[in-house]
Amino acid sequence: MNIDTYKPYISAETMMGPNSVRILAELLDRYPLRLAPDDAVLDLGCGTGLTSLIIARETGAKVFANDLWVSAEENGRRFAGWGASEQITPVCEDANDLHFEKKKFCALVSIDSYHYFAGNEGFFQEKILPFLKDGGAVLIGIPGLKDAYADRAEELLSDWLGDDAYMFKSPKRWKELIGGGGRIEVVETWEMDCFSQAWEEWLAADNEYARGDRKFYETLIKPYTCFVGIYIKLK
Repeated sequence: MNIDTYKPYISAETMMGPNSVRILAELLDRYPLRLAPDDAVLDLGCGTGLTSLIIARETGAKVFANDLWVSAEENGRRFAGWGASEQITPVCEDANDLHFEKKKFCALVSIDSYHYFAGNEGFFQEKILPFLKDGGAVLIGIPGLKDAYADRAEELLSDWLGDDAYMFKSPKRWKELIGGGGRIEVVETWEMDCFSQAWEEWLAADNEYARGDRKFYETLIKPYTCFVGIYIKLK
């Protein structure tokens, strides 16, 4: 995937954290999604829809761009401006209460959002798995805690994240939370390579949240955290 293709779309307005394009690019380069135009992909927690645009362009599939915090109307206007309305459908639903048809999606992608709603045992198998087709794939990229500091998120990160520190979990812990057996064939988790570059691009943005993160990058974010990559393949 050539990230330069998407530079015109990456801005302080479309970024909501470390550069989601970098995270998505690493996932797609490592596990390409080979899809047809009639296949459907769920971009879960799509934010401003930047990742949805890239998934659509890179795979040619139909994308359902779901986010709870950004309205379907707002993202719909953005997709229209990008000339992608026919390929991307904006949705605004809670990840805990999705209303899609069962086994609708050939793939699910979630960038920098899955940790907000999926940190409980059984969430993936109860709330996500029913909507995925047999043989489907899942690509997730989220901030987390390095394996060396597993289970110490609240101790290490509370000054930065406050009460949300518990959401940061290690790659090993995320693999446990996803679970296995049944329709799940493979679960892989790892510390992603794009950490430094994705963070640098976010911290350079003229954004109040980026300015807040700058104060903690060298002391907390860089030494203790990582991006957790998750790949799931179904039978």
